[in-house]
Amino acid sequence: MPTPVTPLASRPRLCFVSYRQIRLMAMPIVAEYRDRAEIEVIDGSFEVALDLARQRLDSGLVDVFVSAGSNASLLRSGISAPVATIQLSGFDILQALIKARATADRVGIVMYGHTLPELESVKGLLNIDIHQYAYQTPDSARACIRQLHSDGIRVVVGSSLVVELAENAGLVGLLAYSHASIRQGFEDALELARVAQLEAGRYEQLNTVLHTLQEAVLAVNQSEQIIAINPAMQRILGMVRAPRLGEPLASITTDLSLRETLESGQPEHGAVLRLQGRDWIANRTPIHESGQTTGAALTLYDARTIHEADNSLRIQHRRSDHAARHRFESLAGQAPAFLQAVARARRYAATDFSVLITGESGTGKELFAQAMHNASPRARQPFVAINCAAFPETLLESELFGHEEGAFTGARRGGKRGLFEAAHTGTLFLDEIGDMPLTLQTRLLRVLQERRITRLGSVTPIPVDVRVIAATHQPLLQMVNARQFRQDLYYRLNTLTLALPPLRDRNGDVQALAARLLAHSLTRVGVSSFAAAEVLVNVGGALEQHPWPGNVRELENMCDRIAVWLSQYRRIERVEWSGLRHECPELFAAPPDIEQAPAAEAPESEQPDRHALALAALERHGGRPGAAAAELGISRSTFWRWCRDKPSATVETHEPEG
Repeated sequence: MPTPVTPLASRPRLCFVSYRQIRLMAMPIVAEYRDRAEIEVIDGSFEVALDLARQRLDSGLVDVFVSAGSNASLLRSGISAPVATIQLSGFDILQALIKARATADRVGIVMYGHTLPELESVKGLLNIDIHQYAYQTPDSARACIRQLHSDGIRVVVGSSLVVELAENAGLVGLLAYSHASIRQGFEDALELARVAQLEAGRYEQLNTVLHTLQEAVLAVNQSEQIIAINPAMQRILGMVRAPRLGEPLASITTDLSLRETLESGQPEHGAVLRLQGRDWIANRTPIHESGQTTGAALTLYDARTIHEADNSLRIQHRRSDHAARHRFESLAGQAPAFLQAVARARRYAATDFSVLITGESGTGKELFAQAMHNASPRARQPFVAINCAAFPETLLESELFGHEEGAFTGARRGGKRGLFEAAHTGTLFLDEIGDMPLTLQTRLLRVLQERRITRLGSVTPIPVDVRVIAATHQPLLQMVNARQFRQDLYYRLNTLTLALPPLRDRNGDVQALAARLLAHSLTRVGVSSFAAAEVLVNVGGALEQHPWPGNVRELENMCDRIAVWLSQYRRIERVEWSGLRHECPELFAAPPDIEQAPAAEAPESEQPDRHALALAALERHGGRPGAAAAELGISRSTFWRWCRDKPSATVETHEPEG
């Protein structure tokens, strides 16, 4: 059956690196294979042959090399392309010796690399005297020929180089190869080319994928030769030396070695490398085929880019986390003033009117705003919050209304939507509205009236459907009178007003809130041996007497401080409670005056009477100011002021009862 002709476009490209004697023998074989491959024949030996092969390889002209003897050995060790070796079989040697025996009974055999000890056993069968030598270089091959000549040997069997040297010395040279061996060498070359083409196709696909990645990536085969590399990695390695496909990675840099990954077959993630004065995060991943590790991939991430991306993600997460977490069910308290505020907020939640929440810092204004949002028809829509006191005027304007590209120096490419757009169909919570600059108050009023915003740098209005809840701890009405806050904006926001009571006016809520907050604080610091109720038996009285100028936020911080202080003890029986005076001195100090809303002051002549009332109530309740104030229906700070109205009066306080 005739050998099929391979289409020209898909023919493998072979390069036969030969020497004169073997080339002459191989030319008929080369002719047989020209229909199946493109074959180039070049002559050379040792370094000359290696240089010629490298030139062909660098030019991309060769898929597989074919060679024999010393040339094949040098090519395999010196280039990264496949090399098909024309093997010297025992039958080839036997045929050459039989042919030599017809001429002489003493024959020399000169082989590259090493001698053939097994020939000693056939000398007797062939009735021939065999003298063996091995060579490593052309010079050592010449020395072998000279030695054979001086020994009177007239016939020499060996490689193409040996035959040429023997003939130059006047001896008979016989090539130790057969047509069958050369033909098998070309068959092996075609198979190597077929496998190489399959691998090249896989590598081409791999390189195509890698070229789309921004990360620096390379892959190596089992010999740690580079089989794929993308431009990002080429730029990094180019700082050291420009890499080439097929080149050993270790010859470029040892810092990126994949040898351990190839040997262990285990991935390595998050390794920190220092390369060319920069920090990189490296991932090393084995490549498996049929359960075997056939290669490995290296990915480098610029540490600076990771830091920037992490910051960007954190910022984006904060801006996109437009969800209200708190509900009315999570608001803790049973004081009448607090329950009244909750009931009012529930009514407001069902409407779509603007709400103005007032109250001291730490009273939970944003918690109420979130609870109203979650109880409103807009509950499934965004809840967007911004603290108007936290931004300079120009940045606050951009945050609220957004900007177009190029609107100002540093404006984001492509522009940015503002918080009004982000809150579309939902709720926008404007905290600390009293700190908003007057110029922005004008823009805010227009948005509330027209329900449209215009980005900075744009003239196109964008409709928005937003419910606004504002909050402040400042006396807005006084600010209006002082021309520090726009009157029209005040009445636009003040459609519904929700005043939150300070903690000092929420009689009975301190203990309940402290129990919840302290339990959470103890868990956070890892104190599991104490229960919040056990702790409150010893500190509850002090908590009740404190005026809490920072309100619930201050109570939460105080609970954290108490929990950290308790973490030094393993059992509650061993707690030295007197030490808490040093850890939380404000709990045991006379409270300062707390500014109250203006109230009807009693005439000066009545002040001794209320002073006496305070002292009498204090005596009835065993020196506990909190209980005395509750009886009189006044706040603890007012109670202390009544006690101080008469300078000569002294108030004896007692340690909190357990």
